[in-house]
Amino acid sequence: MTELEFSGRRILVTGAGGGLGRALAGLFAARGGQVIGADRDPALLEGLPLEEQIIFDLADRRATLAAAQALADRPLDVLINNAGWTRSETLADLTPEKAMSEIDLNLTSATAFTTLIAAAMAARGKGNIVLISSVNAFLHYGNPAYAAAKAGLNAFARALAVEYGGRGVRANAVCPGSIRTPAWDHRIARDPSIAAKLEQLYPMGRIVTAEEVAETVAFLASDRASGITGVSLAVDAGLSAGNKPFLDMILGGTE
Repeated sequence: MTELEFSGRRILVTGAGGGLGRALAGLFAARGGQVIGADRDPALLEGLPLEEQIIFDLADRRATLAAAQALADRPLDVLINNAGWTRSETLADLTPEKAMSEIDLNLTSATAFTTLIAAAMAARGKGNIVLISSVNAFLHYGNPAYAAAKAGLNAFARALAVEYGGRGVRANAVCPGSIRTPAWDHRIARDPSIAAKLEQLYPMGRIVTAEEVAETVAFLASDRASGITGVSLAVDAGLSAGNKPFLDMILGGTE
């Protein structure tokens, strides 16, 4: 790794004002990247080391496509599609309206936005796309509509890799486990002990940090990963590797 490995490269981070988005923007800027931060409210982007801000809401299809077209007309080296949202945690919470809303936001709008930019990258003969998915795409840990959308993003990354690989574009998905970001605030407000309970489910005895996920994204976006495309990579402290509580409760432990 070089300290300025992204020097001179234009990097777009969607959802840049969120917990992971801020870690991504800060890391890429620190390594020389010219970071464009996108989010739905300029107040969310305050304090970030950005070259430029793009304001649009993924829930607004017309605004999303307009922003994508404007960005497709300019040379982007890296797209990090990070924006996403969920609140329907179980099937009991999931009304048809909520299902459509969450899938539209996390999959339909995300893929429509990416499609325009990816095509422009392929036309220029180079580009790198990292889609932020979730470990929920592999196994069911709640949030069913969100999980379905993230599984779709993994499939979309493979489509980009196969169809645009010969035209200089790499595409991968990063699938984090739980990260302590503001997205967890409503759960912690409901049960302050939930963080400690959560950590017991992870083989590493802890959850991952936003910085650890950002490092993985930076690797995939860098020339160090020049031979990697079409991968869905879990960054989840071992959660998708197996069920340690099952071993402890059913098989008598691992010690």
